[in-house]
Amino acid sequence: MSSEKSVLVDIDQRGVAFVTLNRPKIHNAFNEEMIAELTQTFDDLASDSKARVIVLKGNGKSFCAGADLNWMKKMKEYSREENYLDSLALAKMFETIDTIAKPVIGVGHGSILGGGTGLVASCDFVLASEETTFGFTEVMLGLVPAVISPFVVNKIGQSFARAYFMSGERFDAKVALNMGLVHELCPHEKLDEQIENKIKLFLKPGLQSQVAAKRLLRGVRDFSYEGDDKLRDFTCQTIASIRVGDEAQEGMSALLEKRSPHWRGEKS
Repeated sequence: MSSEKSVLVDIDQRGVAFVTLNRPKIHNAFNEEMIAELTQTFDDLASDSKARVIVLKGNGKSFCAGADLNWMKKMKEYSREENYLDSLALAKMFETIDTIAKPVIGVGHGSILGGGTGLVASCDFVLASEETTFGFTEVMLGLVPAVISPFVVNKIGQSFARAYFMSGERFDAKVALNMGLVHELCPHEKLDEQIENKIKLFLKPGLQSQVAAKRLLRGVRDFSYEGDDKLRDFTCQTIASIRVGDEAQEGMSALLEKRSPHWRGEKS
């Protein structure tokens, strides 16, 4: 793949798709081209049967330091309507990552600032180096973290969002872990080793059950506002449908027969 591309993709024999942000000279800050590439990449992976698990990471010293300054310079001259349309493209990128049916593992290191935190918040599981620095730094520029807010608040809740959205304070990886923005930390030199361990874990479950689990979580969030009856009906209908499916039937048979389910490719 051309080194000029701002997003690189490589799918290995296991079905692990490594998606790499590739603007290392500017800490993988994104512009409209990178936003379009990343959106298209996840759109393609959604329908690619070879892709089983997705790993999102960044080349160079940082995962993603937010918006490209040259992009912001152009943005400064946009009309209100142009800013709205530009923001819609950014929102679509986060939504595409957030809603893809396959597991997405984010790998954080270096600086993760502004919109970069939105990428992290859109992942299902996030492993970060202990040396990573985070920040919702938009207010320092007279802006607000508007487009990333649904994804970030869904992860860290209103309390942490209030504290850090309005202060713009940068915070370390331990604080990010405490607020739920990331799930696990490790020494930087062990990042590759630990990523591999997490990949192996995410390859073990049945793919269709993972898809259903992600859909379930979105439904629980949405139906929680519609009352107990609708939420209960949704969850019970979900498990009833899953239990009679081929994958669940195989999984339950494997348990009862004390063997590995066929999707793991392991010998009994």
